[in-house]
Amino acid sequence: MIAKLTGVVDQIFEDSVIIDVSGVGYLIFCSNFTRNFLKSHDGVVSLLVEMHVREDHIHLFGFCNEEEKIWFNMLRTVQGVGAKVCLGILSALSSDELSAALRSEDKVCITRAPGVGAKLATRIITELKDKFETLIIGSTLNPATDSVPSKEFENDVQRDSISALVNLGYTKSDAFRAIQLASAKSVGNPSVEILIKEALQELMPNG
Repeated sequence: MIAKLTGVVDQIFEDSVIIDVSGVGYLIFCSNFTRNFLKSHDGVVSLLVEMHVREDHIHLFGFCNEEEKIWFNMLRTVQGVGAKVCLGILSALSSDELSAALRSEDKVCITRAPGVGAKLATRIITELKDKFETLIIGSTLNPATDSVPSKEFENDVQRDSISALVNLGYTKSDAFRAIQLASAKSVGNPSVEILIKEALQELMPNG
């Protein structure tokens, strides 16, 4: 089994790349995130690889870091989520966005990924919301957003604050993440008004 490839980028396509390893070109399917990483790096690069073998083909899927690979394998445990859909999700959503969508059960956010409808998004949330944080171990998730466990985070003040931000036009995932950050930085038990004010600072472009 191939677990890692190190070489130079030969070609970059819409959904894949060719990595030249000592004169042998390997076709590797990857997300936009990994392709953008490869575009920004000259010379020798390394990719973590998942190798899928079937009777009619052998496919290689590449990842620029361990976190993305973990997400890929975790998403594939959901019924109806194949490798192509996994890469679509990882192309449409950053790790932080996907984490926030699962925590806040924001299926609309997940449907931004190609090939993911409301029914599949609901299944992804249902099957992963209680286990994804355990599986993303040693990853680069933002410490501030992970400082408060999701179940403890959900109190009345915070729920009301999230609802208010959604009514202002923010997505549920963005509102959840901003309120979580604001709550982590606040001292004591802030009111809805204070949380919203601090959360809006987080939602500003330079927040």
